[in-house]
Formats: sequence, C-alpha cells, structure tokens
Amino acid sequence: MIERIFSVFKSQSIKERIKISYVIIILLMITPPVITIFSFVVQMTRYDLIITNVSKANRLNQTVKMDISNEIWDIVAGNKKFDEGRQYDIIDGINESLQDIMRTTEERENRQMLEVAGRAVDTLKRNIDRLGNQMANHSPVSANEESLDEIRGVSALISDILQDFIVRVIESATITNEHHKRITFVLTVIQIFTVFFVVIFAMFTQRSVTTSINNPIQKLENLSKRIAEGDFTARVELPQVSELDGLTDNLNIMAVKIQALIAENVREQQNLQKSEMKALQAQITPHFLYNTFDTIVWLAEEKKNDQVIAITRAFSSFFRISLNKGKDFLSVSEEFEHVKSYLTIQKIRYSDILDYEIEYQPEMADCQILKLLLQPLVENALYHGIKNKRGRGLISVKGWRENNRLFFSVEDNGIGMTEEKLSSIMEQIHGSAELEDLNNIYGLYNVNKRLELYYDTSTKLEITSRYKKGTIVYFSIPEAGFNV
Repeated sequence: MIERIFSVFKSQSIKERIKISYVIIILLMITPPVITIFSFVVQMTRYDLIITNVSKANRLNQTVKMDISNEIWDIVAGNKKFDEGRQYDIIDGINESLQDIMRTTEERENRQMLEVAGRAVDTLKRNIDRLGNQMANHSPVSANEESLDEIRGVSALISDILQDFIVRVIESATITNEHHKRITFVLTVIQIFTVFFVVIFAMFTQRSVTTSINNPIQKLENLSKRIAEGDFTARVELPQVSELDGLTDNLNIMAVKIQALIAENVREQQNLQKSEMKALQAQITPHFLYNTFDTIVWLAEEKKNDQVIAITRAFSSFFRISLNKGKDFLSVSEEFEHVKSYLTIQKIRYSDILDYEIEYQPEMADCQILKLLLQPLVENALYHGIKNKRGRGLISVKGWRENNRLFFSVEDNGIGMTEEKLSSIMEQIHGSAELEDLNNIYGLYNVNKRLELYYDTSTKLEITSRYKKGTIVYFSIPEAGFNV
C-alpha cells in the first residue's frame, strides 16, 4: 500500500505532492487519537455496565435476603394476613431486576447463573403459593413454620447465587481493567511508531519534493550550459513535473531550432568555402598550364617528337580527368591515372632528378573519391621536396583498403623538414589563415580543407617528415559516404 501511495505521489505535480503529503500526515496524526478515544469509550461503557450490574445485583441480594424473609415471617407470625402481604410484589420486583441485569450481561456463564437464580425465584414463588394454601386450609403452625424454613432456604440459595454472580462480575471488571491496560499500552506504542513514521514520511516528502525541483532544474541548467557551449544536440527528458514540463519542452524545441539554423548556416558557409576552393583550383591550373606549354615548345624545338607526343597525351589525359564532366567525384583508378599523367609530364621536364612509382590495391579501383586530392600532394613533394635536394629523388604514391576506409599516401625522399617547420606548417594547414598568408603550402591547405568540407572534420591530412630524409603525406576517407 505504501508503494502504491508513493507511485501515485510521484505522478503528481509539486503542488499536488505537497497537498497529498499534508493529507497523509494529518490522517496519520489524527488516526491514533481517534482509535484511543473510541477504545476508551468502549472500555468505559463496559466498565460502567459492570459496575451498574454489581450495584443492581447487590441491591437485589439484599431484597432476597431480607425483604422476602421478613415479609413471610410477619404473615406466619400473624402480624398480617397472607392476602395483605407484599410477597408477590417483591417476587415480581426480583424477576424484573434479574431480567434487567441479564440484558446488560455479556458473559455466557454469568447469564447462566442469572437463569439459575430465576428458576430458584420460581421455586420460591411456588413455596409461597403452598404456604398460602396451607394458611387458607388452617394448617398447623408447625407446617407453616416448615414452609417458612423452606422459603428461607430458597432465599438463601438465591442470595448465594447472586453473591457468586457479584464475585464473577467483579472478576470480569478486573479482567476488563487488565485488557484496558494492554490496549492502552498497545495504543501508546502505536502512537510512538506513528510519530516516528510521520517524521520519516515528512523527511521523505521534503526530500522527494526537493529532488523533484532540484534534479529537473539541474538538468535544465546543464542543458542551457551545453547549448551555450555550442552543443545543440543536447536534449532533456520531460521530468514528469507539470510545473517544469512546459519549460523543458520549450528548451528542447529551442535547441532543435537553433541546431537547424546552425546547420543551415554551416551548409551556406561550406558552399561558400567550396566555391573559394574551386576558385583556388582555377588559379593553380594556369600555373601548371604555362609550365607544361613551355616544356612542349622546348621539346619541339629540340626535335624530340616522341616526347612531344607523350607529354601531349599525358597533358590531354590530365585535363580530361580534371574536368571530369563537371563532377566533383571520380573513381580511385581515375584519380591515380590523373596522378600518373601529371608525373609523366613532370618526368619529361625533370628527367634528371625525378623518379616515381604508383601502387594501389585493385579492389579499390572502382571506389569513389573526391577528385584532385593526390595531384597537389605530388606537386608539393616535387617542388618542395625533390627539387630542394641534391641528386635524384623518388616520389611514391600508394593506396590501400583497411577497416572500411581508403588510405592514400605520397612519400618523397626529398629535403624533408625540421620539427619546428613541420609544426608551423601543420598549424597553417589546420588553422584558418588567409590564402595570401599560406605562401608555398596552399596546395596542402587546399587538399586538407576540401577533405574537411566534403567528408568530415576527422578526415584531414597527416604529415611526418625528417630533415634531409624525406616526407610522407597521408590521409584516409570512408569507403562509402561523404558530405556533398
């Protein structure tokens, strides 16, 4: 029952909880006094009946012992005639008193004693009737005296029965008194436990109401703090407190709307940045275009027709894949073909210092990738790695699959970088510097930014380098799925 009360208690509003707690406390406080008063009234009523019955039985006993004997003696002694005596009125009074006492007697044995006394009164009346007949027939005095002795004997018997009844009733009073003491003790213990339970319940009520207020407010405070810190995915479940449900629901709706507005703004910013990256690509392409045409002109002047044909084919393939019919994504095999075309052109230009190798797993050939990710890395390896060292250099471009991701790396054995320079470059690449402040690393910045825009912020360039040993630039993308 207590669990049922608590379950109902939890489902109410704070106002209802306080109201229910007051009602329960009041009921708990008034119940023991009501029970005590009721028990006291019942016990006092029984005790009063017992005392009343003792008083009545005592008076009746005196009547039986004295009045009947005296009245019959006066008749037998000739002081009054039989018809003038009050003997029958006394007998009727005794019967009425017995019936009155019997009506208020609860114990079965005591009632049986009164019934025996009633039958003895009937015997007494028959003896008085016989005495009347004897006197009417002028019986001898000895016979009348004998009847008087019998009447006195029956009166004594009735008196003894009434005396025993009085003793038993007094014993019942003693038992009733002991019972009353036990009940009083039990009720006292109940009242003590009731006070203790009321204190515990009041403490529980105070804690429950406090928790019902503090916990939801703490959650709402944490929600508002997370929203203020930019976490618009934060939500709070309704506390099931009517006074706070509306506020909680409104805060959740506000977070949803702010999240939608922020997402829309992010999409707009991403589209703007994508446009800036495409404009940057347009700036990079003419630079490569001028150098390649210069190389073709130089080869033609040198009558190196085979190399002119090779570089022209590679140049055509390079731009065909770069344009990709206006699409931003192409297959991995096409991306590596694009890198191969670029390195073919550069190999002709820098044949005395450049070697390269291209390797990727065949099973990843048809996977989709954002175009123009590898070529800027290869270009950076060539111009800032290989060209700045003495002797021939090697550029190795690789691709492989692992854990549902596609991995790519561009490695060179060029001049490499010191830890300080590498740290500075990583800060610029992953920072928010203006394009004009990027100097000679805008190719790396471009690739890293496009990875973040088209995939997610966890997809970014990683660079390891050792001075005079070389540099490795690598990244990984999901095998499927991207943000477009």
